[in-house]
Parts: sequence; structure tokens; C-alpha cells
Amino acid sequence: MKRFREMNFSDIKQVMEIETEVYESPWNRVSFVNELRHNKYASYFVYEKDEEIVAYGGIWNILDEAHITNIAVKKSYQKKGIGEKMLSYLEEKAFEKGATGITLEVRASNKAAKALYEKCGYNSWGVRPKYYTDNNEDAIIMWKMKLGDEDEWALIF
Repeated sequence: MKRFREMNFSDIKQVMEIETEVYESPWNRVSFVNELRHNKYASYFVYEKDEEIVAYGGIWNILDEAHITNIAVKKSYQKKGIGEKMLSYLEEKAFEKGATGITLEVRASNKAAKALYEKCGYNSWGVRPKYYTDNNEDAIIMWKMKLGDEDEWALIF
């Protein structure tokens, strides 16, 4: 069975396994606990396949903007469309909470992630120089905006 659902505290162990497998500078357990317990703007979700968490993602909804904090897919499940499904799910949840625009940062060197975001309608809007503290790499700021009352998204800056 495949399904999306809200992340809970008991999921953090599996989420951390994905986090450390996928990222050079992973979030720590305390970061996820704080997001779930204390951040009133945060929503985190997991994607399960046969009761195994294979992906997760998070968003912050602040007023009419959403910020995607992270998306990660277990390496053995990458390149199977799960990242795109998670991105779409996060967009849906952001829209339900009133977002009209969604933003994210991506490492300048992360060609696969940038390609996914561009495929899904995100456009580069700027750079955060030396954003990543582990190696001082720049972050590309990307945006996607909601138009009208249909599920149509585009950059409208």
C-alpha cells in the first residue's frame, strides 16, 4: 500500500535514516522534533510504501506564502517519480492552507533537484550566496505562484 500522511514523532527514526543517506549535512533529530512540536507554521508529511517510509517533505505556511523546507527520497526509491509526487502533495497542502506562492532553496550544484523543480513549474528568482554552511555553496531561490482558482501555477513576478 502506498500513501501520504502527516509525519509523527514515531517516524523520526526512519526519516533520519533517509536524511543521513541523502544529505551531506543532514538535519538532526532535535530539528525534526522542534519542527513537529514547536513550529506552528510547519507541516511535515511522509510517503509510505508497504509501511516503510520512503520519502518525506516539509513546508512552512506563513500568511499566503509557503516555503518548502525539505524533500528527500530514500536512495533505493529515487528516479521513480516519488519526489515529484511529494512535491505535488506539498503544493496541494500549501494551497489548502491559503498559499498563493511557494518558494524553496536548492543547492546550486544539485542538478537533479533543480531539474525536478523546473519540470514542476518552479523558476529561479535569485541566489543566496554561501547559504549552505557546510561548504559555503550558494542556494538558488526558486518560486512557483498560483493563478486564479484552478490548479494552475506559474511564475508571475
